[in-house]
Amino acid sequence: MKFLDQCKVYVKSGGGGDGCVSFRREKFIPFGGPDGGDGGRGGDVIIEAVEGLNTLIDYRYLQHYKAERGIHGMGANRTGSDAPTLVLKVPVGTQVFEEDQETLIADLDKLGDSVLLAKGGTGGWGNTKFKSSTNQAPRRFNPGHDGEERWIWLRLKLIADAGLLGMPNAGKSTFLAAVSAAKPKIADYPFTTLVPNLGVVSIGIGASFVLADIPGLIEGAAEGAGVGTRFLGHVERCSVLLHLVDGTQEDVAGAYKTIRSELKKYGGGLYEKKEIVALNKIDALSEDEIKEKASALKKACKKAPLLLSGATGKGVPETVRKLFQIVQDDRAAQRAVQIEAEKTPEEKEEGWSP
Repeated sequence: MKFLDQCKVYVKSGGGGDGCVSFRREKFIPFGGPDGGDGGRGGDVIIEAVEGLNTLIDYRYLQHYKAERGIHGMGANRTGSDAPTLVLKVPVGTQVFEEDQETLIADLDKLGDSVLLAKGGTGGWGNTKFKSSTNQAPRRFNPGHDGEERWIWLRLKLIADAGLLGMPNAGKSTFLAAVSAAKPKIADYPFTTLVPNLGVVSIGIGASFVLADIPGLIEGAAEGAGVGTRFLGHVERCSVLLHLVDGTQEDVAGAYKTIRSELKKYGGGLYEKKEIVALNKIDALSEDEIKEKASALKKACKKAPLLLSGATGKGVPETVRKLFQIVQDDRAAQRAVQIEAEKTPEEKEEGWSP
């Protein structure tokens, strides 16, 4: 399946059905009076986050969505039926923006989240509604109201617990393949990864977290350089970032500082996120080279980096455990906040806790 994380979509709700002009005509009731029914309501257009999707590719080929019109009113005071609601299904983590791409309409970051994009038009009145003591045979009706229409932008930010960062060819995809069942493209050249990849990392029985791998970043990424620019948003929701530095390059400290600089320019809270720094590809280095480059990297990041090799698996289990510990702590903190928010005023006063 191809990956698409941004698209423009046109939506239009259904117009209301027209009211009906009708008069009751039965045997022995020659002047039964008006009995025209009202029109039905037009269909709404809503957008909903559902499971089983991780791309917006469906909206690449079909960009116009129009809800049905309400049914017209009928005689015998029969109201036309309402049109069904049109539901646009998107992956969890999708953001909805106005046409200007800046005004946020909704952030669908939880399963089942939904928002009304266009409200259906109300149905028109039939001539029964216009009956009065001075006009007992009205021939007037109201047409249904038109629906709403708008252009919107959909932007996907993948939901992952941890994210991989680094320069191109830093070994991110190799690490993801080593710790999960994901099968990203792996090759010995920069920009092998062109789209984000997700993998589920299992830690024992019943314990796991989602790891995201995005395309490598280069200097100037925050201003639009390279293929990793627009994909930084996919790690905005992560609890922790694993920053992999290629140990085979000359200036490991410079590579680390370049990525940190781009995170600061990009914003979105990425620069302040918890970070684990690791010197990767140590299988290709001698002991002296490992010590030298680990020392240089420690000086740059102000902490001792982890030493690992995604290709041989050395240091990988320890790295995964550190990632999971931070993810677990973050989940516990989020649960505590949710429990506190769900307390009633009486429970808060009594200091109730689960």
